[in-house]
Amino acid sequence: MDQVVTQMSIMFPEFARWFSAGFIVFARLLGFIRFAPIFNRKEIAGMVKLAFAFILTVIITPLMKPANPPADSMLLLLVLNFAAGAIIGYIAQIIILAIESGGDMINTQMGLSSAMVMDPSTNSQTSILSRVITLLGLIIFMEVGGFYWMINALIRSFELFPIYATAIPLEKIINLDYLVTTTSNVLYIGLQIASPVLLATLGQDIILGVISKTAPQVNVFQLSFLFKPVFGAAIMIWILPMLINVISDFFISFSSIY
Repeated sequence: MDQVVTQMSIMFPEFARWFSAGFIVFARLLGFIRFAPIFNRKEIAGMVKLAFAFILTVIITPLMKPANPPADSMLLLLVLNFAAGAIIGYIAQIIILAIESGGDMINTQMGLSSAMVMDPSTNSQTSILSRVITLLGLIIFMEVGGFYWMINALIRSFELFPIYATAIPLEKIINLDYLVTTTSNVLYIGLQIASPVLLATLGQDIILGVISKTAPQVNVFQLSFLFKPVFGAAIMIWILPMLINVISDFFISFSSIY
């Protein structure tokens, strides 16, 4: 393969320049697709991801008008560009984690912690409601334009961190204030999403506590296992339109970060 590339570079002087630049762009796209929401789902076949990365490479590489590649540093450039793409993808994934945390809180409060399923996208056990709300969040994320925000962030990263640069400018790619905001939102937005169910089940616990004191012969402990899932599901159906608006506003608040 090396001999073929060498011969091609001799026959076509521009081949080495474009091939090296495209290879480095492809590495950054692989890091981005590995960690970015929507793209990192294992439901999407690996060949589809590679084909999508290749198509984007063919589109993006000519736009950069790359110069001649530096000698003896190709491996370092591939690693740095893969890391840069992974950083951008993971920062976007933090936004989705905030929605998933809300689902985990609701699932725990409704007493469904024992109802766990295998999530093939993470190879780990996850709660049913957490998975449902995460998928709902992904749908809303695509509907409000999150897919295009991530692609714009990826394209802009080539301006902040050129493909032949040997040091990642973390102060430009990662804004510390923004990173603190996104990580703190994992708890804040999770509580905001789960608050109706938390308050409703808290009121139910208070009522059952009063019943247990006034009528000790009633087995309140067993009743709570019946009432909490049913009551929590009814609250979820009631607040679903408001929940969609909250998630949409949360995603739109990050539309300008890219």
